[in-house]
Amino acid sequence: MIAKLAWKNLWFKPLNTVLSLVLLTASVAIISLLILLQEQFEKQFSSNIDGVDLVLGAQGSPLQLILSSVYHVDDPTGNIDYKEAEVWMKHPFVETAIPLAFGDNYRGFKIVGTTPDYFEKYAATISQGKVFEKNFEVVIGSEIAKKLNIKIGDKFFGTHGSAEEGHVHEEYAYVVVGIASPTGKVIDNLVLCTIESVWAMHADHGHDHGEEVQSSDKNPPHGEEGHVHVEGDEHDHEEHVHDENCNHDHDHEVTENPPHGEEGHIHEDGDEHNHDHEEAKEITAVLIKFKNKMGIISWPRMIAQNTKMQAAMPALEINRLFSLFGIGLQALQYLAYGIMLISGISIFIALYNRLKERKYEFALLRVSGASRIQMLELVLFESLLLCIVGFIFGTLFGRLALVMISSTTDEQFKMAFNPMTIIWEKEGILFLVTIFVGILAAVIPAVKAYRLNISKTLANA
Repeated sequence: MIAKLAWKNLWFKPLNTVLSLVLLTASVAIISLLILLQEQFEKQFSSNIDGVDLVLGAQGSPLQLILSSVYHVDDPTGNIDYKEAEVWMKHPFVETAIPLAFGDNYRGFKIVGTTPDYFEKYAATISQGKVFEKNFEVVIGSEIAKKLNIKIGDKFFGTHGSAEEGHVHEEYAYVVVGIASPTGKVIDNLVLCTIESVWAMHADHGHDHGEEVQSSDKNPPHGEEGHVHVEGDEHDHEEHVHDENCNHDHDHEVTENPPHGEEGHIHEDGDEHNHDHEEAKEITAVLIKFKNKMGIISWPRMIAQNTKMQAAMPALEINRLFSLFGIGLQALQYLAYGIMLISGISIFIALYNRLKERKYEFALLRVSGASRIQMLELVLFESLLLCIVGFIFGTLFGRLALVMISSTTDEQFKMAFNPMTIIWEKEGILFLVTIFVGILAAVIPAVKAYRLNISKTLANA
């Protein structure tokens, strides 16, 4: 009876009710959104650095190294020499060292060269197929398989760089041999293969490019005619070839009796190919877990002093990132609570004015048999109903906003948020705060309704 009457009284002046409801909904939506974002963001970031004490990579920003190598949401700081990194990977202090090599993508999803240890790090299993064994065999993350409808045996070509619109490597096709189980971590959005696949892809791409240049030299400019003519007719220009080979002997340190003409040219190409092959022996980063935690303290300084690499601590960098985000999130929370306070004031004003305008109605209710407590309950119910409706709308709008944010972050950073998650403790506190604001706003009007003088009110009617 009282609840039904309170609901009808709320719409006695709909504009005031709507204004209070909008303010309350906005404040609850902002706070609810921040709670869900902060909780899931921190959970995802913390879960992905489990088992990684240090990240070894090229010199640059430590945070950029962590974001690119652990979370795959930024471009890497550069490449490092594999042999140099291997020395540290085999150190007695190291329990596990997982090398990573990337530089290509498939439709926006990174192609990462690594080892099977990467699956163990994220507790991922192969739900279909098998782990990659040969070059250009890949295991697809569960999210990629679901979004792109990829199956075992499918083939595709990688695109150079991190942008979808880059140069497509058509030298070799990747073959899907496995699909990883869902983990809720970054591995769900990665294409994984052997490191040798990354090396071979880029080495072959460079070699093909060289062949294109070499073939285009079939019609060289006039200044290079002599060199081509030497290859075509070495007997007619033996003296010229001898002089040229002497120069090459000095510059390239070839054998004392270099072969003439065409054979010497092949030897040069072999040197160039070996040089490209050595350059290809680079990786992007190494994820390191120590047996002895003392390495976490000493290695960053040792590596910075003795190599051209850097060692970044994920826990330290992510804490810094959280502290930076924390300032903005806290400011938004203060703003939301400020809006909630304004909403409470709006409810108070609406109830107070409504009581003044409807005091004769309250007096008649008293005459009809309603008690003072029922008058008190009626005003409190009006305020609480408004707060409960505002809280429900606020949580719904907050989750709707999270869906929109999640679609953007999933497209750009491959990081999704679950709008259906309920943070019972924090959202429960938010509900209690909302109810407290409603009670606080209704205290004075409710007390005045309780103390209403029936005879005086009806005498002045």
